[in-house]
Amino acid sequence: MKAPYRPILEIPKTKAEKIFDVIGIGVFLLSILYIVIKWNQIPDEIPAHFNAAGDVNRWGSKMEIIILPIMGFFLFVLMSLLEKAPHMHNYPKRINESNAHHFYLNSRIILNSTKNTCLFVFAYLNTQIVQIALGTKESLGNLFLPLFLIAVFVPIVIGLYKQSKIK
Repeated sequence: MKAPYRPILEIPKTKAEKIFDVIGIGVFLLSILYIVIKWNQIPDEIPAHFNAAGDVNRWGSKMEIIILPIMGFFLFVLMSLLEKAPHMHNYPKRINESNAHHFYLNSRIILNSTKNTCLFVFAYLNTQIVQIALGTKESLGNLFLPLFLIAVFVPIVIGLYKQSKIK
């Protein structure tokens, strides 16, 4: 089956996307700096997994704390690359040359907000894991999972609704 033709358009990032990127990567990098600053104080065992209520249900090696920054960096790079190729995203059959710009921009905004929300979550988890390991906190709290799901899915739902309005 032949893939449909989609024009390749150079659409500059919006000011909001640029600001969201700066804030997202800035907060994420600050959380990594926090880990580096606290490194010598972090005990040999840290929280490594949480249940749906935000309680620690597995403790692991101190070295496991580097997993989230690596995942966050990988996610940032991968999703940033996908933002540069909106013509490769999935669209309804009604996309054509006259509306491609709107579809591409909307899709890229959905991706950008999801990427940066995930960076905020990784940053939050980085700091919370350190605080729980140091004994200043006990858990992520009951609201972490519902708030995370809302933060990730609301921009997607809004973006899909806006996509449905594109003629």
